[in-house]
Amino acid sequence: MGVLLSMGLLAGLTVGTGSDESVRADDLQSVTATSFRSSDASVRDMRSTGRSSRSLRETPTVTAIRRASPSVVNLHGQKTIRTTAASMAGGAPDSFRQVNGMGTGVVIDPRGYVITNYHVVEDVNELNVTLHTGEATRADLIASDPQSDLALVKLRGQGPFPTIPRGHSDDLMIGETVIAIGNAFGYVHTSTEGIISALHRDVPVNETQQYRDLIQTSAGINPGNSGGPLLNIDGEMIGVNVAVRVGAQQIAFAIPIDQVLDTVTEMINRHNNRRMVIGMDGAAVSRGGLQVTRLSEGGSAHQAGLQAGDRLVRINQQNIADPLNYELSVLELGPGDPLQVEFERDGEFFQTQLATAVSSQEFGDPAAALAWQVVGVSVRPAGESFVRRMNSRLRTNYRGGLIVTDVRAGSAASEQGITAGDVLLGIHVWQTAGLEDLAEILDQPNIRRGSKAKFYLVRKDQTLYGHLQLASQGNQLTRR
Repeated sequence: MGVLLSMGLLAGLTVGTGSDESVRADDLQSVTATSFRSSDASVRDMRSTGRSSRSLRETPTVTAIRRASPSVVNLHGQKTIRTTAASMAGGAPDSFRQVNGMGTGVVIDPRGYVITNYHVVEDVNELNVTLHTGEATRADLIASDPQSDLALVKLRGQGPFPTIPRGHSDDLMIGETVIAIGNAFGYVHTSTEGIISALHRDVPVNETQQYRDLIQTSAGINPGNSGGPLLNIDGEMIGVNVAVRVGAQQIAFAIPIDQVLDTVTEMINRHNNRRMVIGMDGAAVSRGGLQVTRLSEGGSAHQAGLQAGDRLVRINQQNIADPLNYELSVLELGPGDPLQVEFERDGEFFQTQLATAVSSQEFGDPAAALAWQVVGVSVRPAGESFVRRMNSRLRTNYRGGLIVTDVRAGSAASEQGITAGDVLLGIHVWQTAGLEDLAEILDQPNIRRGSKAKFYLVRKDQTLYGHLQLASQGNQLTRR
């Protein structure tokens, strides 16, 4: 196979070759959201002339782009990359540099949840977003799946945000017209048209990863298009643009929407299970909602009276359209928040309330549960090889560290930009060599009151620090 190019935040990153050449987003600042408004203006001008019928210029393609564009967002930010000693003359030590890049995302929920590619947000220090209106905001990484190259981020700011119309990918036809929208080379909301060239393509990226069951399209895909939508002629999203074939023309690939939604739903489900225990699995039903397929004995769903076969239709006054909508609604809750459920059983509708609690099974340790609730991180001890490398490279004398494996949305850690892969070295004046150290730190009287504490961490061999506004534990925090 030829070399693939992932069209993401590191525009120009050749998958599997290690190239780190980038297109600078800040070189394109003159390109603004106003550059794509002319078509709407021309349609208004045409209608103002008094014509009673639609112009032939207003094609299905124009209508499709107009329908989907408001939900497409442009992502840009910086990440730190390392230049290894092997690639530098004279065996000089490793160096680090900041690179600018760009990508695209699609709003799938009015509360501001956005789907994009994982390689767009990977290792980004601060994710900046430009909306269709030209308004600037930021986004926080909620969950990710590197293997499938998908991620979920949430926009900051007040919704509701416009959402993308969703289609299906199980009835696609080779030859049908498709449209791609994305932040191509920093030219925001660039639209291109093509056809579906082939279906069910398996495309290798490197020795450890390959994309499966992709849509091949002739629509123009460029650096910055990653994470953007591939639309059908009705303006419905049928895929997420992900890569192109290097050296070829009009050979690009997208992840089918059905695969995207299944993966993102599972991704959020794993994230929710780390945060709280509900004790219930569900599946989609044609009528909408979520059908209960399994209940954990003694779990909160079982205790609330739910049974296998019940169809959940509302949570806390919010309609449930499908499993993804359900998981996003649960994601909005915190451990201990009430969960009012309306469900259907044998044609009758009932209401019940579920209790939510910190997931002791997932953390398996009181200190881990405490870290999740107070700091907002799930952690595991770093290995001895990391400690030796860190101390030799950075000339420090740390006993160890805690690798961050997940970050709770809205937590102190999330607010400070801590991400999965960071290694926590210490809080305040104490080292966090292990979970027992972290437990002792969080049990200090001033920490329990929810003080602001300085933290230290390692990210890509860089030592960073910041200040966490820790959650007050009060008397309601229980160790399990």
